[in-house]
Amino acid sequence: MRPRLDPVTLQVLVGALRAACEEMGAVLVRAAHSANIKERRDCSTALFDAAGELVMQAEHIPVHLGSMPDAVAAVLGEEHRPGDVWILNDPYQGGTHLPDITLVSPIFTDEELLGFAASRAHHADVGGPTPAGMPARSTRLEDEGVVIPPTRANDDRLARLAAEMRNPPQRLADLRAQRAANLTGERRLLELAGKHGLEVLRSGMAEILDYAERRTRAALAELPDGAYEAEDLMEDDAVGEPRDIRLRVTATIDGQRLTLDFTGTDSQVAGNLNCPLPVTKSASFFAVRVLTDPDAPPSAGAFRPVEVIAPEGCLLHARPPAAVAAGNVETSSRVADLVIEALAGATPAPAQGQGTMNNLTLASKGSGRGAERRRDRQVAGDWTYYETVGGGQGACPDADGPSAVHVAMSNTLNTPVEALEAEFPLRVRELSVRRGSGGAGRHRGGDGIVRELEALAPMSFTLIAERRRHAPRGRDGGADGKPGRNLLNGEPLPSKAAGELRAGDRLRVETPGGGGFGQAAGGR
Repeated sequence: MRPRLDPVTLQVLVGALRAACEEMGAVLVRAAHSANIKERRDCSTALFDAAGELVMQAEHIPVHLGSMPDAVAAVLGEEHRPGDVWILNDPYQGGTHLPDITLVSPIFTDEELLGFAASRAHHADVGGPTPAGMPARSTRLEDEGVVIPPTRANDDRLARLAAEMRNPPQRLADLRAQRAANLTGERRLLELAGKHGLEVLRSGMAEILDYAERRTRAALAELPDGAYEAEDLMEDDAVGEPRDIRLRVTATIDGQRLTLDFTGTDSQVAGNLNCPLPVTKSASFFAVRVLTDPDAPPSAGAFRPVEVIAPEGCLLHARPPAAVAAGNVETSSRVADLVIEALAGATPAPAQGQGTMNNLTLASKGSGRGAERRRDRQVAGDWTYYETVGGGQGACPDADGPSAVHVAMSNTLNTPVEALEAEFPLRVRELSVRRGSGGAGRHRGGDGIVRELEALAPMSFTLIAERRRHAPRGRDGGADGKPGRNLLNGEPLPSKAAGELRAGDRLRVETPGGGGFGQAAGGR
């Protein structure tokens, strides 16, 4: 029987573990070489107990963190030794989509397993035919890059994996930054064991999980029991004829428990909007957290009262070898919208935010020649660049929505103009708030962003976005936000597009505004 901790000691451990995770993230960002990690901070860190339960996470990328427990679960049954590092990105074995590479490190004290440190980062490239691993029209997982099943990784293994990707020195530097982050987590956890004692630390980790569970159950108990339904649409999977793809959820509150049943969602598609189940769970947990008790310790305990059901073979529980590149970024955003929409029947909730990450990939012409270049990536001048672009957040019952921010499942930054222009043959012609794109209402939705880039050399581009035909919805009489637009030299592009840019071409992304909340004064 574990010793019970007094409330003060418990809060000290909560703060110490949270600080350790934040420090892991700081090490990763400062040590990384790619703009996507060092500038945009597209990475996440967390600590787990010996049973593989998420004990604490930094407040990084929601779509990473809610799915990272599946990455640890994928290696949990393996033989672990001090100094081991595991690497994976396979979406059907604990990953999300291929550019998100996860490193998991077991932590030992006196030859006894204490827990795990884990880091996940979105890499600027992951090999395969399309730069950055974010093709608009992939139909199989192998079209999207190098697939890494859970694998024990030493220096040689990391170098061999990096050699399969574009710009191997940068890929290897980013992987080493992740390993450094994990070592930081290990160091801090061992320091806590030395300071408080091993039994107190183990008890503290278990208490944190139970405490977060109690808080979530208490928040759910305050909501009215019942079944609340919602539907929403994805706009196109970029393969075949354009069509809407329907998502559906029934949220059933029963005392201190919540079931999210996605039965009725359309089947998985030929394109890459498919979600592996961990991504669906991650988006669901995020939505529940923000509407129940967002201040509870961010741990697996907070998700124990929530059951997620998605029939195998549907869009939100895809079977391999389905392509998933956009599922992690676009479909996850819609799942969060969908769950918030359903729970709005039981508790005050914001209007819809932009509901997309506006994924843009750019690459030098030499970077995209397909599989024949897999063994020779180090070509002078080769580069890849990936970014997401913020937009408008939906208005709340008591406040306007923020403008020009990353919304819901993304918590990254926009790449600074100076960093972008210094490293890549690009000129930022406009970076501004898209005035008036937020929906009107008693509280206005946040405005989106205008980002126009001029190519200074020939390059390829890929765009994966949503909310170009279906606007983010307002709530309780608030107006919808404006849908987004993609333009190449002033000519419209579809929500998913790929092509070539010549020197002087301009690619313009106008991101959606958030929906308004409540009827505006005077009915306008």
